[in-house]
Amino acid sequence: MPPPRTPGTGRRDGAFPAKPRAWARLAELRGPGVPARAMDARALAALAANPGCNRRALLDGAGVDKAALASALGAPSAFGQSQFAFMRGHAFEARVKADGGAELLRLVHRHLDPGAEPPERAHVPDLTAVGPEGRTARTALALREATAAGTWTLLDHPMLALEVAGSPAFLEPDAVVVHPDGGWTVVEIKSFPVLDGSADPAKVGAAARQAAVYVLALEEVAARLEPPPRVRERVLLVCPKDFSNLPTASAVDVRKQRAVTARQLARLTRLEEIADALPEGVCFSPELPAEELTAAVEAVPATYAPECLAACELAFHCRARARAEGAVTALGRSVRAELGGLTTVEGVLAAARGEAGEADDPAVAALRRAAALRAEALAAAGQGVAPCP
Repeated sequence: MPPPRTPGTGRRDGAFPAKPRAWARLAELRGPGVPARAMDARALAALAANPGCNRRALLDGAGVDKAALASALGAPSAFGQSQFAFMRGHAFEARVKADGGAELLRLVHRHLDPGAEPPERAHVPDLTAVGPEGRTARTALALREATAAGTWTLLDHPMLALEVAGSPAFLEPDAVVVHPDGGWTVVEIKSFPVLDGSADPAKVGAAARQAAVYVLALEEVAARLEPPPRVRERVLLVCPKDFSNLPTASAVDVRKQRAVTARQLARLTRLEEIADALPEGVCFSPELPAEELTAAVEAVPATYAPECLAACELAFHCRARARAEGAVTALGRSVRAELGGLTTVEGVLAAARGEAGEADDPAVAALRRAAALRAEALAAAGQGVAPCP
């Protein structure tokens, strides 16, 4: 039975004594006595997909419980996993890792390393330690020892660390396998099925982005060893086959996701800079009155996009604000990119009517041309010329 995932203790005040003021500031933002919530790989992947959102970066970096915050703001989120799905996934993972991970290693050997000696038995080191920092150190030691031993080794729920916007995030992959040649492979175990040889592309893509975060964290561990081991950029995705509970697997190349995630995480503004720009006394404790809490959240700039609905607990709140302000971001990133300096729906319509904007602006010119074509089409249909709303 796999160990339960570490609860919301992903970062600790004092764990990095070089930044005591930053840690104290993040603790103040959460509220007195509110524990930090762990920033997992799923959250990091979503954050990397929207690096311009300072609101999410700060809330995740400070360990704020965004689900509780959204409920307190009156915009509860439907984002998350049901208890039934959680238990089903936990049972499937236990089956995959049964008998010392024999089936899991067989799948790794078959799909990623068929030329290696078949895994007759694997070493499964004990990764128990006190706190996330202790578990991270114990994982690094186990990886170093397994690499030197040159045998199949299965690390069950190791703990990795990755710095994000100047703040450490502790990550817990399902498993990491060390090959006889010393290479390291990330294993992702998901409960969504593979039906007739194919799975939901959206879910596979999300799993690949999540695995890419683990690959980045593993590379940081490998870089501290001499010579650095090879972190494989093809991960193993294990899912139930058809409607059974039998595992099937496929190799997923995450080079593209890894490159995009690394680039986007590097673009994130440091948390200290975002926090220092806030008014004194800002706090995101769900216990605060709704008006005060709303003002605190609105003090941090957000970059809403429809994709946030599938990845962020605050998406409903941010969508309502974007719509109320007439922001074109509510229409999607592609539309926003096409409109250039036009940031509101009202401004777009004014530009299309010829009431605003520079005629030599490509976006304005395109809007006016579209408005003219619309008028011609309506006139040809006998409906007269209907002005833009």
